[in-house]
Amino acid sequence: MGEFRTLASAADGFEFTAYHAPAVEARRGGLLVLQEIFGVNSNIRRIADSFAAEGYEVLAPSLFDRRAPGFQAGYDDIRGIAKGRGYADKTDWALTLGDLQACIDALTGPVFAVGYCFGGTAAWLAACRATGLAAASGFYGRLIPQFAGETPRCPTILHFGKTDASIPLDGVERVRAAHPDLPVWLYDAGHGFCCDERPDFQPDACSLARLRTLQLFHRNSGSRGERGG
Repeated sequence: MGEFRTLASAADGFEFTAYHAPAVEARRGGLLVLQEIFGVNSNIRRIADSFAAEGYEVLAPSLFDRRAPGFQAGYDDIRGIAKGRGYADKTDWALTLGDLQACIDALTGPVFAVGYCFGGTAAWLAACRATGLAAASGFYGRLIPQFAGETPRCPTILHFGKTDASIPLDGVERVRAAHPDLPVWLYDAGHGFCCDERPDFQPDACSLARLRTLQLFHRNSGSRGERGG
């Protein structure tokens, strides 16, 4: 079990909270676990704890703290979902990247990032814009195709569902065309296939995507990522 701690954004000094789960036994590195639109809820905390059990010291920042400190919503909470979508749509990515940079800087390297849904886009942008990441893995980030023109500064992989109505396959192909050497994996699944509290949960797809994520981290555990051009 972890606990929440307070950090100051590298962008403007704003204080936000992050769920901190220490590594269990041998430490492999630091890891950012980036939230869905539902906030750092019980699902994200369980994911953070599961990566801590793999040897990663985890920070899961509350990325909506500027608008709604401590926001959390359940997957059947219609009003909460609407609020989460609204917060996501109004995200100032420059400020959010400052929050992510503060988390990277707070962890001893190598530091990695994994994100889901809204956090999948955040992981992609952190890979492209932040410094100090050794590798990143993004799960079904809806806005990633919008930022397909940006280039990761560290090894990065992406995971999408073939039947994800919120991320059309032409958007996924746009990412592939822009980055032909970047692994973009497609699964027989819809959106949110790695959350066991959602109807689209697909355990086989989730297990394979998680395995690929851990393999990516293991392959890139020798040194911190370097600043790109």
